Parts: sequence; C-alpha cells; structure tokens
Amino acid sequence: MSDRSEPDVTVDIPASREDVFAILADGWNYPNWVVGASHVRAVDRDWPAPGTMIHHSVGPWPLHLDDVTEVVVEERPRLLVLDARLWPIGAARVRLELEALGEEETRIGMIERAVRGPIGLAPAEFQARLLAPRNRESLRRLSDLAVGRSSGVGPGDSH
Repeated sequence: MSDRSEPDVTVDIPASREDVFAILADGWNYPNWVVGASHVRAVDRDWPAPGTMIHHSVGPWPLHLDDVTEVVVEERPRLLVLDARLWPIGAARVRLELEALGEEETRIGMIERAVRGPIGLAPAEFQARLLAPRNRESLRRLSDLAVGRSSGVGPGDSH
C-alpha cells in the first residue's frame, strides 16, 4: 500500500482530531467501531505503540475466529497503520489518516488492502470496492463514539 494512495473511504467527524484518535488509541473500543470484530480478549499495555497488539475475535459466537491486530505505525494524532490478521483468510494493512478541518472537526480517511492470504491476489481496485461499504460503516461508528466523547454524552445519558 503506497503512502500516497487516496483513501477509499472518508468521513468528516464533528469532533477534534485528538478525540477521534483517543477512540483509536483505546484498544478495548475495537469491537465498538470495527465492523465484524466481536470481542477483545486482551490489549497490549502500550497500545497503540508500534509492535503492540489487540487480541480479538471476529464473527458470531460460536463460529468466531481468534486473531490479532498489530500496530505498524502510530503518529498521534494524525496516523495509525494496522496489520489486521484473520487466518486462514489472511491479513490486511489498514491505514487511518486524520486531518484536522478545524478545532472541532476531523476528516478521517481509510485504506484497507489484503496483504496476505487469498484475497491479496485480487486487484486493489476490486478490494477497495468490496471493502468500502464495511469501512464506511466502521468510520460512521467511530464518528459516533468520537462525538459522544467530545460532547461528554455517554451510554445511557440523554442528549
């Protein structure tokens, strides 16, 4: 995946870049915004430092698969690159770029490409089209969490 690739999906979030990145930096939030992630079993202590991992499950119980997502690059609060594994399917490189549009607005762009396993053989354009709906929903969920964080409204609180 080139560092100069245009994001497959972008979402503008009415929250600061720091609030958005804080959601990404809390590994226990992973299943709250990543479509398909169902459970976090453990988060390495220094997450999201490069080399640290989230130990997660994907899919519904009892058919879930256990694997890990590892941080490749972290440049807080503007960039997070992950190696998301799901064997036997393979692994994907996920790039999340955060751009401050103002004090309380962030544009987040996401690129996901299979880098190992059978789907990695598919052309990048096909992968982008295939993954865009899922990634758009993931960023929508991330937006909801970040807006809730920035407004101080938590679960069960009224607006």
